[in-house]
Formats: sequence, C-alpha cells, structure tokens
Amino acid sequence: MPALTWSDALALQQPEIDDTHREFVDRLAGVEAALGSDATQLAAALEAFVQHTEAHFAQEERWLQEIGFGADHCHGKEHRQVLELVHEVQRRLLQQGDVAVVGALVPALAQWFPVHAQSMDWGLAQAMQAVQAANATKAGNPAEA
Repeated sequence: MPALTWSDALALQQPEIDDTHREFVDRLAGVEAALGSDATQLAAALEAFVQHTEAHFAQEERWLQEIGFGADHCHGKEHRQVLELVHEVQRRLLQQGDVAVVGALVPALAQWFPVHAQSMDWGLAQAMQAVQAANATKAGNPAEA
C-alpha cells in the first residue's frame, strides 16, 4: 500500500485544489512504485512529480496573490522549503545515483502533505470560497458592484 493515498479526509471541498492535491498524491505514489524499478524509471517518475509540484505550488501562489496574501507569507515559505528538498533529492539521484534519498523523501512527504493540506491549504480554500461568495453576491446585486 502506498505511503499516502487519496481519501475524503484530504478533500477541502474546493475542486481546483482537490484535483491538484489528488494528482500530488498520485505522482508521489508513482515515485514510490518506481523505487523498485531501474534508475531511468525512477528518475522519470521523480521528474513527473517535480514538474507537478512546481506547477501545483505556483498555482497556489497565484491564488494566494489573488486573494491578497503578500509575497512573503508562511504558506509560500513552506512551498519553497519543500521544493528545495525535492530538487536536492532529484539532484542527488541524477548525479550520484542515490536511490535511498528518494526512498526517504516519499514517507517524509506522505507525512507532511496531510498536515499542510489540512492547515495551510484549508485556509486558502476557505479564503477562495469567501471571495467566490462575495463575487457571486456582487454579480447578483449590481448596486453593490
């Protein structure tokens, strides 16, 4: 069984976020599954995970900017720390063939992600829902616009 699987406990009831999170979980499971394969397959699975995670975090950063968070918020700092770690793991795999570091990354991210999703991403989802509700109210009442 993968270190992390998608479940309703991870869902934030914000479809765009939930879809991205589901893909994160799937890509991480892909890395985990590739741990028993050859180096080329592992590197490809890790690259797919890295690309997803970069795009995932960049999208969340755009949403945070749109709802008024400044550039130096703790959510973004956490994203940058995770990306630094993931990039270092990828570098060590590609340059040194260090499969063990990839093996250590998977459970670490499987432990980190639910906490991050249910705290920082939950706050983002709530703020997005509030903005969407306010926009819907304005659209329904042109006098407020």
